[in-house]
Amino acid sequence: MLANSYTGKRLAVISRRPFDEVVGRFDALIAHPEMRRFRENLQNADSGSEVEQVVREATGEFDLMEFMRLDLGYVVKRRFGTQSGRSLRILVGNPVTMSSMTTHVPDAGSYAPVTILIDERPDGVYLSYDTMEALLSSYGNESALGVARDLDAKVLNILERAAK
Repeated sequence: MLANSYTGKRLAVISRRPFDEVVGRFDALIAHPEMRRFRENLQNADSGSEVEQVVREATGEFDLMEFMRLDLGYVVKRRFGTQSGRSLRILVGNPVTMSSMTTHVPDAGSYAPVTILIDERPDGVYLSYDTMEALLSSYGNESALGVARDLDAKVLNILERAAK
C-alpha cells in the first residue's frame, strides 16, 4: 500500500445575499454545456488542438463548466426539517486543465473536477472550495502546481463575483 499525506486549504467566501440569488449568480459565471453533445464532440476530435477547441467552446468566458450538481440540502431537510439550510455540491472544471495537471501528477485526477459547496448558514451563504494547490503540494511538481494555482485563481474569482 502507498500512502501520501497532505494538508488541505479551504477557502470560503460569505455572501449576505439570499441563497437562490447567490446560486443564480454562480450559475451565470460557469458554463452548462449539454453533456451528451460535449462527449460526442470530444470523441470526434482528431487532435489535441481540436480537443482544446471543443473544451474552449464548452467552458465559456470563465473557462469552467459544470459537470454535476448534488442537492445535499434536500436530504438534510427531509431528515431534519425546514430548520436546516440549503446546500449544493457542484462539480466544476475544465478537461484541458485536468489533463495538464494529470500529465505531471496522475493523482490530480482524484481531485478534478473540483467541488464547490454553496450552503446556507445562519450568518450567510458560504461558497467554499478546497484549493487544488494545497491538494497537489505534497507531490512537489512545479508544473502541476502552476496549473493548480491558475485554476484556484479562476475558482476564487467566480466565488467572489457570485457572492457580491
